[in-house]
Amino acid sequence: MEKSEKLQKVLARMGVASRREAEVMIVSGRIAVNGVLAKLGDRVGPEDKITLDTRPLQATETDGERVRIIIYNKPEGEVCTRSDPEGRPTVFDKLPKLKQGRWVIVGRLDLNTTGLLIFTTDGDLANRLMHPSSNIDREYVVRVRGEIDDDMIHRLKEGVLLDDGMAKFSDIRESRSGGSHRWFNVVLMEGRNREVRRLWESQGCMVSRLKRARYGYIFLPARLRLGQWEYMGQKDAAVLYEMAGLTAPEIHEPRSLQRRVEAAQSKGGRRAAQGKALQKRPQSGRGRSPKRG
Repeated sequence: MEKSEKLQKVLARMGVASRREAEVMIVSGRIAVNGVLAKLGDRVGPEDKITLDTRPLQATETDGERVRIIIYNKPEGEVCTRSDPEGRPTVFDKLPKLKQGRWVIVGRLDLNTTGLLIFTTDGDLANRLMHPSSNIDREYVVRVRGEIDDDMIHRLKEGVLLDDGMAKFSDIRESRSGGSHRWFNVVLMEGRNREVRRLWESQGCMVSRLKRARYGYIFLPARLRLGQWEYMGQKDAAVLYEMAGLTAPEIHEPRSLQRRVEAAQSKGGRRAAQGKALQKRPQSGRGRSPKRG
């Protein structure tokens, strides 16, 4: 008996839409399976032919296209939507074009927030990562202006009542200070709209700089400049899928990325060999004399 899955789950994994959006498409009569209009609850297998608005869709597993994942360093001034009625640039503008499927964003950042964004063609992965049950933390670097004391830090970690309910930082660490500004690394266990800013504003402080540095176990690479993106490699993708409680497939990994990984491994091997050689090399007497007890 062939393995089958719910139709909306398959559509999400193909990057056609989120599960909820796929359900709307099905109810609206836009999806057909083997020439028959689909209905909620339908299941499909590898041999089934799926169409959207009469246009054939092919799952990534059957057409040779592997899942793609991108890490993007968002600059200020870009909105996290596919199009903007005000004509502002969007985070999708600079992403590589796809022959099939679409990029699905994992979480959002507001207009003036910079830093880590993750995109994937696997809609099911994106939905799992964003679902509250995944319990994935997000770390931000924030520059704050205002009078901050230990009592305020305690309140922000214990919980503050905002317009949409209680909110708190699971961790706050001061990284540096200077003048009227202080820098903190803060961690959230959820991703509500402007939550970092609203928490500080509830205490009479103003956030003048905000950057997302980490999403779960995935960090923003220091080599990635603002407005730049890069494909995620298989190793990091496996971590990402594990965070979502899924098994990682083979992902699209460009040769340039493979060469960079191989070069890094080769360089690491040379450094290790050099280190061993230095350990074996007899001391020449140069440098500082060892301290005597």
